[in-house]
Amino acid sequence: MAEALVTEAAVTEPNSLVDTGSLVDGDGSAGVAQSVRNAPTSEELLVQEGDVAGDYLERLLDLVDYDGDIDLDVEAGRAMVSIDGGEDLVKLVGTRGVVLEALQELTRLAVQQQTGARSRLMLDIAQWRSARRNDLSKLSRSTAERVRDGGEPVRLEPMTPFERKIVHDAVAEVDGVQSESDGEEPQRCVVVFPAT
Repeated sequence: MAEALVTEAAVTEPNSLVDTGSLVDGDGSAGVAQSVRNAPTSEELLVQEGDVAGDYLERLLDLVDYDGDIDLDVEAGRAMVSIDGGEDLVKLVGTRGVVLEALQELTRLAVQQQTGARSRLMLDIAQWRSARRNDLSKLSRSTAERVRDGGEPVRLEPMTPFERKIVHDAVAEVDGVQSESDGEEPQRCVVVFPAT
């Protein structure tokens, strides 16, 4: 409870990010301007997100008594956090990554509470996302080539937004086909069909 109050105070602390006020111009006239001297750059904010996420996940690993090394990075305009090393980490991924997705959302909420900004950080555990990205890219390319050669649309299995983006990106690399998402969550899937 005390930690939550301290965190809330840090987020709502005046002048912590942007200092606004009246400034006196060189000619003595008063003007209103915003000073962003104290505002972190977007790169600094992403590094801060990674640090907050790393601390949060380190406490989680201590709580469940799992071993793991936390690596923080900034890539493609978002904080990237990965946990590797421990044998038990696969339990934090879950079937088809459902536990990983939930942990990512909890970590994003922890970061948002601390920084006051909505986070888009990506969490990977035991290299599950990177392996899934490779598998989906191969599946998507072969599906796109099959659709291009056969002319019949193919509906893939339901996927998370992360997975659908990988599929769309891979299909876009194959000439003569296109893709779109169809359906409602959690049954939303990608349909690959010949380009018109």
